[in-house]
Amino acid sequence: MKTLIKNCRIISPDMDIAKASVEIDGAFIKRIYTASEKLPKADKIIDAKGKILMPGFIDIHTHGAAGCDVTDATPKAISTIAAAKVKEGITTLVPTTLTIPENGLAKALKAVAAYMKKKSPEGPKVPGVHLEGPFINPKCAGAQNPAYARKADIEEIKRLDAIAKVMIVSYAVETEGAYEFTTKLLSMGIVPSCGHSAATYEQFRQASCCGLKHLTHFCNQMTPLHHREIGLVGSGLLDNNILIEIICDKKHVSPDMIRLAFKSKPIDKIAIITDSLSASWMPDGPMKLGGLDVMVENGTARLKQGGNLAGSTLKYNEGLKNIYEITGLPLCQLIKTTSLNQAHSMALEKVAKIEAGYYADIVILNENFDVSKVFVNGRLTVNN
Repeated sequence: MKTLIKNCRIISPDMDIAKASVEIDGAFIKRIYTASEKLPKADKIIDAKGKILMPGFIDIHTHGAAGCDVTDATPKAISTIAAAKVKEGITTLVPTTLTIPENGLAKALKAVAAYMKKKSPEGPKVPGVHLEGPFINPKCAGAQNPAYARKADIEEIKRLDAIAKVMIVSYAVETEGAYEFTTKLLSMGIVPSCGHSAATYEQFRQASCCGLKHLTHFCNQMTPLHHREIGLVGSGLLDNNILIEIICDKKHVSPDMIRLAFKSKPIDKIAIITDSLSASWMPDGPMKLGGLDVMVENGTARLKQGGNLAGSTLKYNEGLKNIYEITGLPLCQLIKTTSLNQAHSMALEKVAKIEAGYYADIVILNENFDVSKVFVNGRLTVNN
């Protein structure tokens, strides 16, 4: 089936074309047409009415939405989360777990694996999972449950990876055996990411030499910048080889820090995430996260005991709007942080560009960044 999306503003990495059209053939983009070119016939023609068309978003760090958490460990929970997240413009999703016992992680990954095996899921693609923990520093647990923190164990990762592909593991690099663990993750094709950590710059540097690739939810639950010890925050700003995740809800990271990060880092080393929890797409009120009590007030989730931020209720398209307003950078640069950088980091092929031969994973937004339509593999999944 051929679909033609006409009269749109195409935004792709380093490309911004007004009054253009995109031809989709099956699951793939066939061709881009400029305003002066004759348009082809198609089985379905969609008039975008001047709206923005860009690559679908890739969220590599999200725990839940619509009242469900990945660690609820049911196929229904994963499908519910996916159905909510695709409405944010997300076309590739990496479900993220918490610091819980291994049997709980195994159940969660079985539920994700069941979603991955669906031939035509009504939601985003899921290439695998992100394990946030359990190998964290309990002193930097944040909204993770420190009772379940444990020493890095590559055998546990192998057992879990056999259930569903593990794409990313977040762990504290200063803990026992973490450097060797980093190397072994790389050998398995897994992205090593430091998070919930009290590491010094020297410990970060050693982990980086072993192959560390990411910093998990930058600035949150990691050693802050200090003029005599730059910590992980300073490491992330200084090292141009490390990719930093940023929760762009303006709560986890202030607008000034977002501006500083975008000014200091190469644009291809930033990935915006939601770190959303089950309270996303839900009204305020009490909830649970990894067995801990959380209260959501005015869209902000905090632990009842201690008041730590506990993930976000951020929708991905709102995060893009925030960084656009905060940084003032052109969209054709900013969208590298919403899809291309993630795709490169996880070696996902033929996604994150509006280009012939790439998958037709597309989001259409209005000028206020509200989601109008979403295509996954050329299939119209969201139609507002």
